[in-house]
Amino acid sequence: MTARPLTSAVAPPPDWILARRRAVGDRIRELWTWRNLTQEKLAEKCDMDRQSVNRIEQGHQAPGLDTLIRIGEALSVPLADLVRGV
Repeated sequence: MTARPLTSAVAPPPDWILARRRAVGDRIRELWTWRNLTQEKLAEKCDMDRQSVNRIEQGHQAPGLDTLIRIGEALSVPLADLVRGV
């Protein structure tokens, strides 16, 4: 009987997914900049920390649906506007 590893390596997402994550992040940055907000203010409005907002913008973190809904509400845009064209 062979021992199973306690953790399994998860393959990173393909480049096309990372590119789309970054596109969503670019859209979020564009909207908060247009609204004269900062990452800190957006994070505060979304009940998140600034680092999470930054990771989402950079494509390093995949935001869940609830997070995207919060961001859309904070920016006064429909959820679809965050992912349009991605």
